[in-house]
Amino acid sequence: MRGKRCVRTWSAVLLMMAIGTLAPVAWAGAPARADAATAPAPVPDVPVPTLARVWPVGVHPMVVRGWEPPPTPYGPGHRGVDLAAAAGDPVRAVAAGRVSFAGSVAGRGVVSVDLTGTGDPPLRTTYEPVRATVRQGDEVEPGEPVGVLEAAGAGAHCARSCLHWGLRSGETYLDPLSLLPPWLLRAGPSRLLPVDGVPLP
Repeated sequence: MRGKRCVRTWSAVLLMMAIGTLAPVAWAGAPARADAATAPAPVPDVPVPTLARVWPVGVHPMVVRGWEPPPTPYGPGHRGVDLAAAAGDPVRAVAAGRVSFAGSVAGRGVVSVDLTGTGDPPLRTTYEPVRATVRQGDEVEPGEPVGVLEAAGAGAHCARSCLHWGLRSGETYLDPLSLLPPWLLRAGPSRLLPVDGVPLP
């Protein structure tokens, strides 16, 4: 029984490290960094093209928590962004790519998409918690559904329902909002405006 509990615990830790909600843990005996608390957050030197054509959920969702790069590889931070959404909302690929993973890790649904034309290794977007409607190897286009948002359960990433959206280049975590062009970041809900000379019904 204890062995099964250990496997589940390590599976949960690995999932949280993969999606960026938990920093890697330093091994015992690793040298301590005296300047860890005062060091500025590193800015990854990885160019991110503005490939996204849609938000992964909604039209212009509220960012519940933004990207917070850790000051050191082992420091606290938030390796992605959390977007407000309701359970059951469709989750979409933000850009063209190939599904590299679609399944459950430690009881949470995860979908990862390698973005087309972004080098070797390719940029990888990750969506969690998602009940996948795609399979590994599927090609997806911008705006194509990859799953639906799962309800927040015990040990959920957000206090309320949200989508954790991540971006990586190899082992380097990046700000997924940098995939969005300025016009999409500024976009708000559509409004109908009156047209001069056209009578109202």
